Amino acid sequence: MIGTLRTIRWVTLGVIVVAALGMAVLKFRPVDEPADHDASAGTVSVPAGVAIGGPFHLTDEKGHEVTDADYRGRWMLVFFGYTDCPDDCPLTLQKMATALEKLGPLAERIAPLFVTVDPERDTPGRLASYLENFDTRIVGLTGNDEQIAAAAKAYRVYYSPAEHEKSGADIVGHSTFIYLMNPTGEFDALLPSDVDADKLAVILRAKLAHPPA
Repeated sequence: MIGTLRTIRWVTLGVIVVAALGMAVLKFRPVDEPADHDASAGTVSVPAGVAIGGPFHLTDEKGHEVTDADYRGRWMLVFFGYTDCPDDCPLTLQKMATALEKLGPLAERIAPLFVTVDPERDTPGRLASYLENFDTRIVGLTGNDEQIAAAAKAYRVYYSPAEHEKSGADIVGHSTFIYLMNPTGEFDALLPSDVDADKLAVILRAKLAHPPA
């Protein structure tokens, strides 16, 4: 009986998270317009007039206060997640790390950023330890609740408060897009979570070969 109730709880949570992620996608386009995922290009189309990105004031994994302006001159590859994430976050961070390796010296022109949606637990020290598992060039960013909420709002990121299960698992539902911002800080492309490392490297290499006007 206990096992059945636990299964029901997890299935219910899964349905809630999937529905929430669906709502996050709808923020990028009208409700009656189908999602436009260009598999060949490796990007997701965003309707004209939808603003993505903006100023942020956060703290990096070394404890330094930073803003979006600190990354000017480089392409920002931005992903929102958290260190206790069981699947999408480690998979996406590994793709980012592999893509950086494939770029070789060109990777110096990329600023890969991992912004936590769980600031209560994701301290600078915890982010630093976590990111060592992937690539130390990936910058971990945290802040207080208001700072994280402001950054998420600017990037149109969906995330939910942590839901604590009796099993001890802390789950934060969140959208899983990767955001590519050009060296002037303007939005350039929205990448789906299923983009693979090879495609991500190809996209970044092409962007680096053609600087924004």
